[in-house]
Amino acid sequence: MIKKCSNCGKEDEHHAKGLCYNCYKKLSWKPKIVVCKRCGRQMPSHAKGLCEGCYNFVFHLDKTKASNQKRKYGLNMENYKKITEKCIICNFDKIIDLHHLDQNKNNNSETNLVGLCPNHHKMLHDYRYRSEMFNLLREKGFIIPEDKKIDFKFN
Repeated sequence: MIKKCSNCGKEDEHHAKGLCYNCYKKLSWKPKIVVCKRCGRQMPSHAKGLCEGCYNFVFHLDKTKASNQKRKYGLNMENYKKITEKCIICNFDKIIDLHHLDQNKNNNSETNLVGLCPNHHKMLHDYRYRSEMFNLLREKGFIIPEDKKIDFKFN
């Protein structure tokens, strides 16, 4: 039902109290303030006793992860899950990092990406263990670019 809003005068669909939807949201609608069950902050309630951030974290985590992977790596969620299913070295499957073999974060081809547990990922970035990790990855069938070694010359 189209009516004239009593606040802004715009002819729009009537929502409630003689106001259009926008004016009703601005003037009349006050969200219920609750203590969030998850984070404990006093925030407007979104649903199920949670603030908006906690609600999205609890109920939409997979969608958020998929969106982030698409934006950051250009991967769809199925490929990301396949790559990060388990650590290539030790088969650990709880927390898996995505590593670029050529260390070029812009090269997101599936042959350049490998899933590693945090320990092996850290070892790969530590120069003391890098050659050992590269040898393990070569044994698993991955093509590793030549390691760029920097020779320090002391005078």
